[in-house]
Amino acid sequence: MQYIAPIGIGILYALLMSLVREQHRRRLNAVMVAGAGAAYLSGGMGGWEFPFTALLTYVAFRGLESWTWIGIGRLPHTAWDVVHHVKGHPIIPFAHTSSLGCAICDPVIALWCLRGGPSLIGLVRDRRRTEHREPTATTG
Repeated sequence: MQYIAPIGIGILYALLMSLVREQHRRRLNAVMVAGAGAAYLSGGMGGWEFPFTALLTYVAFRGLESWTWIGIGRLPHTAWDVVHHVKGHPIIPFAHTSSLGCAICDPVIALWCLRGGPSLIGLVRDRRRTEHREPTATTG
């Protein structure tokens, strides 16, 4: 369950973000990347936390106008999650496997972002409309 729940959390994240209208959705996700960059400050990796935070701040800034940059920003955070898990410095100090869960969840969100952060609700709605259309009669 510790490996499957983070995938569900990533999907739930994309679903909840689908409630936010575009332009705002992209910018909110850019802010989330910046927050992810700062999540590990004082996280046990010493001075390495500062360049990492600076890197993700730059990526988040670029993400204000680009879903690709937001998706890219999730990937170094995934690597940083793995480092923290291996070193025994989880993102949530009282939840030993929280960094592992984050490392599994982040690529799910990254894939959604790299696809342009589409509204999952809109995709389902559009698919239902397409399936419920009656085929048009063709004359031959």
